[in-house]
Amino acid sequence: QVQLVESGGGLVQAGDSLRLSCAASGLTFSQYTMGWFRQAPGKEREFVSAVSGSGGKIDYVNSVKGRFTISRDNAKNTVYLQMNSLKPEDTATYYCTARGSYDYWGQGTQVTVSS
Repeated sequence: QVQLVESGGGLVQAGDSLRLSCAASGLTFSQYTMGWFRQAPGKEREFVSAVSGSGGKIDYVNSVKGRFTISRDNAKNTVYLQMNSLKPEDTATYYCTARGSYDYWGQGTQVTVSS
């Protein structure tokens, strides 16, 4: 079955960096748009970033543009989210997604940014 396993979350201070990883299995990775969503306590889940199967199309929510970078390695079936200049408002559970013939979600990894 399809599995998306996130890693790399943690507790950091404002201004620090983190790199999230999402390892996918059970699907033809290059045929899926991979992305990241996040959900903060008491808030709705929001789109953060996505990268097309070939890596040629990338999108970001405005609030992370210039700070976050999404990338993928189709040879390793892994998508990454490099997060720099983290802010307290980036605190959330971050979810990896695979969108294609079907949509899949990971279990999430917690990112906490202290001020």
